[in-house]
Amino acid sequence: MVRFTMDTTAAGKSSAGSKGKKKWSKGKVQDKANNSVIFNADTLAKLEKEVPTYKLITPSVLVDRLRINASLARRALRELEARGSIRLVSLHNSQLIYTRATAPVTAEA
Repeated sequence: MVRFTMDTTAAGKSSAGSKGKKKWSKGKVQDKANNSVIFNADTLAKLEKEVPTYKLITPSVLVDRLRINASLARRALRELEARGSIRLVSLHNSQLIYTRATAPVTAEA
């Protein structure tokens, strides 16, 4: 996505007489993320080994650290939860928050 902005620098402005129009400059272009859409052996091993040790686990964290697609991250989190490797903390709309699985907390009476 390219945004066009007015160039207000000294190079873009004309002299005080302002004979010409201001020049348009191309805005900054954001780099396209090159995230994988399927698991390869390295990413799958890293998912199974490292992710259950994270204190905060969300699909966004997996996308950032493992460079995988968000839909793939959600499926991976469901799979890890089914195995018991991680525990669901909060489910609100599309924001899933997990944490590492610890011993179950029992209330003492």
